[in-house]
Amino acid sequence: MSHVTVNRSAVRYGAVTPSDSTDLQFKRLYIGGTGSVVVKAGIDGTAVTFAAVPAGTQLEVSGVRVMAASGATNIVWMDW
Repeated sequence: MSHVTVNRSAVRYGAVTPSDSTDLQFKRLYIGGTGSVVVKAGIDGTAVTFAAVPAGTQLEVSGVRVMAASGATNIVWMDW
């Protein structure tokens, strides 16, 4: 997994508390602490696990929820 160079400034952003019931709307996630990240897609509602995401990674992935099974910490969602 590689680090992504941010080309656009986020207009909306906030801290993530992984939850199976709280909806968000994001296009990128910043991962502050290493671990897995489980993202629920907005299009079809499937959940995908990104395993062993290193600290400092920015996942350029759209979604509507960061699931409670996520083990990564200090996650920030971003949208524009």
